[in-house]
This record gives sequence, structure tokens and C-alpha cells, in this order.
Amino acid sequence: MFKKVYEKIKSFIKSEYKFIIFLIVFYIFCAWPVNYYIIIGGGISDIGSRVVVEDGYQSKGSFNLSYVSELKGTTVSYLLSYVMPNWKRVSMDDYKYTTEEDYEDIEFRSDLDLRYSNSNAIYYAYQLANKPCKVLETEIYVIATSSEYDNPLEVGDQLLMVDGKSFSTLKEYQDYLQNFDKERITVKVMRDEKEVEISCKLHQNGERKVLGVVLQSASTYQTDPEVTFDFEANESGPSAGLITTLSIYDQLTKKDLTKKLDIAGTGTIESDGSIGQIGEVEYKLLGAVRGGADVFLVPAGENYQTCKKVKKEDNLDIKLIPVKTIYDAVEKLERL
Repeated sequence: MFKKVYEKIKSFIKSEYKFIIFLIVFYIFCAWPVNYYIIIGGGISDIGSRVVVEDGYQSKGSFNLSYVSELKGTTVSYLLSYVMPNWKRVSMDDYKYTTEEDYEDIEFRSDLDLRYSNSNAIYYAYQLANKPCKVLETEIYVIATSSEYDNPLEVGDQLLMVDGKSFSTLKEYQDYLQNFDKERITVKVMRDEKEVEISCKLHQNGERKVLGVVLQSASTYQTDPEVTFDFEANESGPSAGLITTLSIYDQLTKKDLTKKLDIAGTGTIESDGSIGQIGEVEYKLLGAVRGGADVFLVPAGENYQTCKKVKKEDNLDIKLIPVKTIYDAVEKLERL
């Protein structure tokens, strides 16, 4: 029986080998990666299932993430972006600090951005609600390098010690470098789950001493009540910071900021409480309208002006609220 099946397969391959080769080549052509992300639209998603405060208060409305659907570009998706409405090509180079970076470096930075955003959201939400919030640990990572500076640090390295000393904040590390009086300094990092000691050259950048890399921190907090996050693997980046902060705060307090409305929004939450600009904001506005949101919170400034223009041109039925800080956002929602 197996011999007959084998002979049939062999005969088919022999007679149709040109067609089979064509299919293989065509598949490779279609799936071949290109140096682009393809944005294909957006929508909203209730953040209540992703950010949960233990025994938190329930809202009568909802806070919603406004997102864009983003594909890693292939030959097919790239070509389709020229004919499909509302599809947009964004060069992967726009996400890179240097030309030497690869897709994994971009993804690492995006994942860390989400952790950084969540830690800032916890801090400001608990501060606003006057609830206990204590830093347990702060991790510092290399998120970009520069060809202008000669140092062997890599994207993804976690700084453990500098000159034999550990630091609880990024500022403490930066201040220590300014008082270091030697040309080279030993940096211990965690790389590929192994501790590695690296000799690094200190560079002068204006009046400051630097290693010549870009660093970012993410803190872990002990809170009462506890807050947990459950974001999907494909949900990364910092743009959910504003809505995450508001959702935590709303669950911590009796007042209902939603006022029975479905509130969507976008914007980073920075370490000083300001709301930062984000990319592709017009797609997130259109996604909010498509998802039926009543209100769209947007960073004041360039993002707001873009959304204001799109709302007018497309005659969109949604209330736009520009916000500068988390305090500004809470105040404006309280006045709805």
C-alpha cells in the first residue's frame, strides 16, 4: 500500500514538477520580508480586562485602548498598501536609532516601552488616589547605541553595576558618572541571561560624561490594593499610558470618571506626569470612531491639531479632548 502511494506521489512530482517549483517560488516571493510595517486600520478595546485593581470600583462606562493594526511587511502586504484604502506604509528605519539595528532591537524597545508606561501609570494613579505605592526594584536597560561612541554595550543589556556599585534610579547612575575621574569604567550587565563585565570608555558630551548609549528604566511597585496587567503579546509600546493611568485611578476611587461614556484615548505617560505625543494618531482617532467611542483623549499640541483636522474633514461624531498632563486629563473628565 505504501509503495503504491509512494509511486503515485513520485509520478505526480515528475509530471508536475514545473508547477510545484512555480508554487514554491511564488510563495517565497509573497512571504519575502520587506523593510516596512504596514498599518491596516485600527479600533478600540476595553482596557478593563487588561488592567485590574484588586476589589476595585466598577465604572458605568468604559476606558478603551485606541490601537492600530500593524503588520510586519511582506512583498504582498507592501504591494497591497498601494491599492487598499487606509493602508499605510511606515519604513522600519523610522523605528531605528541606527542602521545597524534589526527587528529584534525594535521589538525589545517596544516591549520595554510598555513596562515603562505601566510603571509610570501605577505611580501616578496611586499618587492621585492617595494610595500606598512603594518602589521594589528599578531595572535599567540599554535601548540604543551610537556609532559615534566606541563602547561594546548592546541593545537589551541590563545594567547591574557600574564601577562595582548598583543604583536604584537612572538619575543616581547618571550623577555618579559625572564624578568619576577615570577614562574607562567597568560596567556589569545581564546579557543573554549571563552576567558580563565590560570595560567602557567614558565620553564627554558637552559638560556631561556619558557612556554613549541610550538608557531606559522600568520600576516594579508594591501597591495596596494590588494591580495586575494582562496585555497580549502583540500589545506593546507606550501609547496606552494615558488610558492605563486613568483606568487604574478610576478603579481606586469611588468617583466614576467615565460618566457612563465609552472613553477612548492615546498618549504616553511620562515620568513627570506629562502626556507625550504618539505616531499614527489619525488612525487611532478613526479606530475610536469605528469602535463607537463617545470621547477621544489626545495629547495636546501636534496630535490634537491633527485629530481636529481629521474630525472636521471627515465630519466625525466624537468629542475630542486635548490633554497636557494626567492631572489635566482627570480634571477635564470630571467636568464632563
